[in-house]
Parts: sequence; structure tokens; C-alpha cells
Amino acid sequence: MSPTERPTERPTRPRGRTRETVIAALFAALLSASAWIVIPAGAVPVTLQVFIVLLAGLILPTRLAATAVASYLLVGAFGAPVFSGGGAGLAWILGPTGGYLFGFLVAAVLVAFVSGFLAQQMPQMVADGIGVALGVVAIYAAGWIQLTLVTGMGWGAAFIAGVVPFIALDAAKAVVAVGVASSLRRARVV
Repeated sequence: MSPTERPTERPTRPRGRTRETVIAALFAALLSASAWIVIPAGAVPVTLQVFIVLLAGLILPTRLAATAVASYLLVGAFGAPVFSGGGAGLAWILGPTGGYLFGFLVAAVLVAFVSGFLAQQMPQMVADGIGVALGVVAIYAAGWIQLTLVTGMGWGAAFIAGVVPFIALDAAKAVVAVGVASSLRRARVV
């Protein structure tokens, strides 16, 4: 090879820790962006965050799903306007809807672990369905508890205000997340 010739450089994919960091950051960014799409619905707004959390749990390993959601929570806790409707700070996390944010972290880990574990014993789509169902229940449980404690609503009133209106929408988001994850796996994107 002459000194003026350059070897043909092939584009490389990030490897190891770099790739994992990029993927976790991408999901944290998607989660942040999804919080800006808000449909007011009483005490708890409707966003696309549940869909992104479930999708992260379905296509990322448990550790990366946790890293993505924890990064999102930390960025918001330190004041970046990444929570629903541009909310930010510790006051938001400790406020009436903060339990849902904690539930996102639990759900991402639960979905990743359960769907990965169960996929060894049953079809992937069934494992994913069970995983997202448990993930949604985790989000609701954490949100319902904090909504009750922070607002002083009774348990029943908080359940009616903070869970019941969202069941159908979140079930649809869960079904779409399972479908998208399945498509991404078939296309070998993940």
C-alpha cells in the first residue's frame, strides 16, 4: 500500500459498555420525550411513558432497562423538565404522581426479568404478555399507594382516580409494546 492510500474503513458498531450506554441513554431520552405527549385526565395525566417503559423491559436486558429508567429519574430529580407536562425536581417525584415514576423503574426491571425468564419455558409472546401485565400492575401499585398517601384520598377514591381510568389505555399500550418488541426481534434489530 502506498503512503497516500488509506485502508478502507468500515463503519463500526459501538461495542460493550459504549453500546450499552448509548442504548440506555436512547431509552431515557425516549422516556423523556414520551412525557411531553400529555392528555389531561384528572389527577394523573395520560402519556406514552408506560409504553416506553414496557418496551424497554421487553427488548433490553434487565440491567440496561433499569439503567435507562433510573437515568431518566435522576435527570428529572436534578431539575430537567422530563416528567409529564414538563415537570421536574424532587418535589415532582415526591408529589401525588411520583409513585408512578418509581413504578416505572420496578416495571422495567420486572418486565425484563419475567419475560426473559419465562421465554425459556414458553413462547416468547406469552412470556412477554405476562411480563407486561405484571409491569403495569407494578406501576399502578406504586402510583396508587403514593397518590393515596400524598393526597390524603381514601384507598378506594385513589384507586378510582389513579388506576381505573387508565386500565384500557395501558392494556392497549402493553399489547402494542409486545407487538413492537416481537417485530424488532424478527427484524433482528435487538
